[in-house]
Amino acid sequence: MANLARTKRVRINKTEVCMGCGESVFTNDYTRGENICTSCGLVASDRIADRGPEWRAFTAEERDAKARTGAPMRLSIADKGLSTTIDWRNKDASGRALTTNTRAAIYRMRKWHIRSRVHSSHHRNLGFAMSEMERLSSQLGIPRDARETAALIYRKALTKRLVRGRSIDSVVAASVYLACRIHRIPRRLDEIVTEAKTNRKQISQAVRLVISKVNIYVPLASAKDLIPRLSSDLRLEGRTVRKATEIIKRAKDERITIGKDPGGIAGAALYIAGILEADRRTQREIAKVSHVTEVTIRNRYKELVRSLGITLDTDF
Repeated sequence: MANLARTKRVRINKTEVCMGCGESVFTNDYTRGENICTSCGLVASDRIADRGPEWRAFTAEERDAKARTGAPMRLSIADKGLSTTIDWRNKDASGRALTTNTRAAIYRMRKWHIRSRVHSSHHRNLGFAMSEMERLSSQLGIPRDARETAALIYRKALTKRLVRGRSIDSVVAASVYLACRIHRIPRRLDEIVTEAKTNRKQISQAVRLVISKVNIYVPLASAKDLIPRLSSDLRLEGRTVRKATEIIKRAKDERITIGKDPGGIAGAALYIAGILEADRRTQREIAKVSHVTEVTIRNRYKELVRSLGITLDTDF
């Protein structure tokens, strides 16, 4: 429960920081109109305006009947969902046929509307790219917020003319991969390559180009992000997952993970944790879900055991 004490927020390098605990993660409680620090529970502000509708609805039908707006704007749609469409049926809103003069005027409007929307190279590029991005994201199970981030990255790359001379598929795949990195979604480059319509070399080149030319922050890939997915595929117990997470944290503190493939580190940590917690999986099983070789798992396993001083016959 949020503490009733009030505190202020300060800005350090454009980041809001709670003066109670120093953290910068806040949540909005629109019912009370409060902005609350998620770490210590102090209320940073109690004057948040509710930007939602003034009406209430208790069923989906009632909500649709009261809504006065259309679908929200989405970057993953080529025209952001804001364009209009002139129907071809030549009928008005009541279903009556249009007169001859009105039909001729509507025909001219429809023709110029299509020309202005489709005949632009920018819109044609976005139309093809967003269609391919939707297909690739659906195959990989990418959530909606990550798709919007990928669409934003691609639009920035298109604005900077980075797509010229390169295949649209490679830049789309690179945008999806970088969006997964930003949202900490465990999707490796090899998985993107498997579902994409281009090869690994072109996607890797596009990834490096986008990172260097587009102003986005992409965090480094972490073995910790892969643990939930790998453990789910291996059907490991919760105590094994916690032990593997502890091993990765210790390895990161000892700077062992620098320059190593996250998949190999995560697989080796799960292998060690399985031995310690009597929930063992073979190196072949772990290598298969980690998309690395058994040799990599074995080498990372020996390195972690030696560097962290892990004794496999007792807990540590």
